Amino acid sequence: MSLEGKVAYITGGTKGIGFGIAECLLEQGMKVAISGRSQEGVDWAVQNLGDGERVLGLGSDVAKLEDEKNAVDKILATWGRLDVVMANAGVGKFAPIDEMSDKDWHQMIDTNLNGVFHTLKATVEALKESEGYYMTLASLAGTNFFATAAGYNATKFGVVGFTQAAMLDLRKYNIKVTTIMPGSVASHFNDHEPSEQDAWKIQPEDIGKLVVDLLTMHPRTLPSKIEVRPTRPDLK
Repeated sequence: MSLEGKVAYITGGTKGIGFGIAECLLEQGMKVAISGRSQEGVDWAVQNLGDGERVLGLGSDVAKLEDEKNAVDKILATWGRLDVVMANAGVGKFAPIDEMSDKDWHQMIDTNLNGVFHTLKATVEALKESEGYYMTLASLAGTNFFATAAGYNATKFGVVGFTQAAMLDLRKYNIKVTTIMPGSVASHFNDHEPSEQDAWKIQPEDIGKLVVDLLTMHPRTLPSKIEVRPTRPDLK
């Protein structure tokens, strides 16, 4: 089940979980395209991933279907195939529902929920060709609701439902589909700056290792929904 030479596309791959996944896939010999809304962030990530021949940086806002179509066109023009897609891009805005702004609500819907659809829509024909793998990065907030998170919960509940239904639609093409639902991760999510105090949390490379495990699993077996959480949250 070698991943050598296969091609992955990771949205929101410039830092945090997406960057950690990219590092792990590159270690397996894969070619990796990463995207982000900021070209400066994309350029930084490409430089720090350190393999110019196997890394492609793309400017794309997943809230826009045309951006995602253009990104996929560039991947196919560069490497001629697409085997793995990780729809990782996401934002979180937290406030009581009576205080949440219309702008924040729609930004989460457009990025977290519409984004996973746009990424799938743009990549699905290439995944049919490769009999590839489509993954979404959801959250434990996709099954556990909490105060100040009505908007975020709505999008992540939606991502989980979307991905599971897409799994049923696409398996007839031998496309595998999985949603990963992490708890607390040491990432830059919601403008957080990771530090030593995040040692108790899941690390980005842990999610990357999980992705590698999924990709190398025997194709007859599909873990379609995976919850993953810190082992010792009491240490925070």
